[in-house]
Amino acid sequence: MASVDVIKSCIDSIRQISEHIEGAIVYLDAGSTESFQFIGAYPVLLDLGARAICSLENMCALDLVVDWNSRSDPAGKLVVITSRLLSDAHRYILRCLSTHQVVHHCIIFTSISEIAHSAFPDSPLGPDAYHEYESLLVQDYEELIKKSGTKSGQAKLNFEDGGRPQFPSTKEDVPHLEASSSGRDFYEHNPLDYIEDAVLKLAVSVHHFPMIFCPISPRVFVLPSEGLVAEAYLSAEHEDSISPGLPPLSTGVLSDADDVPPGATLTAHFLYQLAAKMDLKMEIFSLGDISKTVGKFLTDMSSLYDVGRRKRSAGLLLIDRTLDLLTPCCHGDSLIDRMFSSVPRRNRTTSHAQGKGSGNQLKLGSSNMQRAPLDVQIPLAKILNEEDRQLDNFRLLECVEAFLSGWNSGNCDSQITGLINPSQKIHDKPSNSDIEILTGSFVSSENFRGMPLLEAILDRRTKDGALLVKKWLQETLRRENVTVNVKSRPGLVTKLELQAMIKALSRSQSSLLRNKGIIQLAAATLLALEESNFAKWDAFSSAEKILSVSSGETSQSLAAQIGDLINKSALLGSHANKGNREISKGVLSFLDALLLMIVGYILAGENFPTSGSDGPFSWQEEHLLKEAVVDALLENPSVANLKFLDGLREELETNVSKLKSEEAAEEPSKLEIDDFDDDQWGKWGDEDGDDDNKIEQVYGDMQLKLELRDRVDNLFKFLHKLSNMKRKNIPLRVGSLTVEGHFGEDTYMGKGLLYKLLTRVLGKYDVPGLEYHSSTVGRLFKSGFGRFGLGQAKPSLADQNVILVFVIGGINGVEVREAHEALAESGRPDIELLVGGTTLLTPDDMLNLLLGDSSYI
Repeated sequence: MASVDVIKSCIDSIRQISEHIEGAIVYLDAGSTESFQFIGAYPVLLDLGARAICSLENMCALDLVVDWNSRSDPAGKLVVITSRLLSDAHRYILRCLSTHQVVHHCIIFTSISEIAHSAFPDSPLGPDAYHEYESLLVQDYEELIKKSGTKSGQAKLNFEDGGRPQFPSTKEDVPHLEASSSGRDFYEHNPLDYIEDAVLKLAVSVHHFPMIFCPISPRVFVLPSEGLVAEAYLSAEHEDSISPGLPPLSTGVLSDADDVPPGATLTAHFLYQLAAKMDLKMEIFSLGDISKTVGKFLTDMSSLYDVGRRKRSAGLLLIDRTLDLLTPCCHGDSLIDRMFSSVPRRNRTTSHAQGKGSGNQLKLGSSNMQRAPLDVQIPLAKILNEEDRQLDNFRLLECVEAFLSGWNSGNCDSQITGLINPSQKIHDKPSNSDIEILTGSFVSSENFRGMPLLEAILDRRTKDGALLVKKWLQETLRRENVTVNVKSRPGLVTKLELQAMIKALSRSQSSLLRNKGIIQLAAATLLALEESNFAKWDAFSSAEKILSVSSGETSQSLAAQIGDLINKSALLGSHANKGNREISKGVLSFLDALLLMIVGYILAGENFPTSGSDGPFSWQEEHLLKEAVVDALLENPSVANLKFLDGLREELETNVSKLKSEEAAEEPSKLEIDDFDDDQWGKWGDEDGDDDNKIEQVYGDMQLKLELRDRVDNLFKFLHKLSNMKRKNIPLRVGSLTVEGHFGEDTYMGKGLLYKLLTRVLGKYDVPGLEYHSSTVGRLFKSGFGRFGLGQAKPSLADQNVILVFVIGGINGVEVREAHEALAESGRPDIELLVGGTTLLTPDDMLNLLLGDSSYI
């Protein structure tokens, strides 16, 4: 039987819509773009006959000429693939239709099903969402043509403004479904007879295309960061919630149907459609409240008709992320995690629309959150540095820049100089132009042709993964018949060695393009092993190990370690404010100390659950920690993205600048005779005014400190909630997932929840709290035929040959590696393990979810 491959399933799904793709201009929204880049779908779309592939949000009139060909007519078909609601993509679709000249057929594929459209709280469409939207889009398009006074398909282009069309130039010009559900009362009716005759009847069809996700390897996937399923919140704000991007604590009380967060509903629909596309019949198991809700939705969506179809049986294990927040917060031994934390990410495509959008966008902000983009931007030009200006690849860079400069029709005068001598521009300003042009993602179609490189790295630790990348580079150099003059030591990877091999492979344009996949992967490895990134990650890892050891001793020892980290970060902030950068080398910042404090509180809650009345530490220990945090904030107010400091940042920065000016004024100066001039005796009478100013200043400082202490108190209340996770999360109370039962301490030491859970499940041990969701037939046997002795035995997850583990809230690279370790140790090579999650989490992402803009604190 063929092995399960999510990348192959995605490409097969794209090929199934080939009749729609052929001869069309394809527009992808941000989520679909990210997904298709991971899949490697761009060559597939072009092979299927797509005339061009364009960005939906960044559409401009220049898209009209991308398929110009003297032998063919302009494209009359438009295909839009979106990972959001139809109402979200509406204004972008209208802008595309009004810009392209002879489009008579618009085909829209959305990853959100009709049922999900009707269930989503912010969607204005009903159960028959697709057919409703088809008629509404035609109506709004005709109204837009009438308002513009332009015949259909004859939008005026304004090349002085970067080639944008005149009538849909602003977001307010395009109707929204929410503002005009009928599509007719958005504009004033001003019918023009000649336009009525000229308007071509636009044919619109809407279809469901669920296979929009980001496969990191053929058996590991996450959801696109700017897709609706990943952005929809997983918990509403209440006492058991931690962040909108994480499930609430699993207290055993399931939400009512009306209170189910939209993220849970959309996740259930996505997993159901994924299983259907891959011809899998799921046996569903869940651990955690939101997972149980999703499992219930999946069971309700399955029907008797699915039973008769010949599908491959598979086990689906759903897990709440909040059952284990420690693993994604920590800096584990994973090359993939180091890469994603070290390499810069692409800027969000739709971030600007959130603040400037209409009421529809503002309303969506209440139930949506922003995830960090998964698409990394590897700055190859930084690695191919100034020493290699004369090489062929830099002539490639000049050609690309000249092409882009000529393509940009806006600001033509300023482009002439760059076109005349682009090389001079590159050499003068390598930091901007190089990074924008020579960037790439280590997940691309080149990586999956022949050998799935990332799948091999996902199963390796940092050192082993780096050695594997080195081995691939050496094999590629031998194949290209290229020699490198660099010392190579077996079992060791150095920065100079990797950099020399990357430069050798990039020496010519043909070699660079032919081996782009391994070059980008090696460049990402090089950035992860760079001294600053490597040292910071190791500093985090060492601090986390110290906290873990201290948590096994006493609460006083753990509190002292946390306080020491905060005090050191305060020292770093004070020296940074004074302009002394040398002392900051190797010292973690205050934001880093906050992340470590979160780790410390989670560890304290697991080891000292009854130490204090509210938290794991005594009142004296916590008071010292609070004072240390207050002092650190007063010394270093420039911390970004801390939501609990909203409204206080300006006051804190003003306070620091005032202290700096006072220190500068108090510096000893040389005494001069003029300092004792008799005229100064007359100034003694002004002391009262100075005293008033000092009193006012002291009062302001006290008020600032009191307000800051209140904010810090709220921060520690949130930390208490994190420390109570073991007590409040019912599946963690029993201790079956800790160092108990049939497993020794060495087996579980330093392992995450996913490893522990899979180890027990594959060993066929009971896991309290793990719920099995019976299928329709199973419930029938249980309730009806079971009376006659025809009951159905409860299946075991270990009996399945295919197991899909999906973590609601996100996964990281360490968990993927540990999941494969658990499978290898179980002695079951026949099992195919797939791992998925809402998003790929780095420690920085966790800090943002818990304390940043995406938090409830």
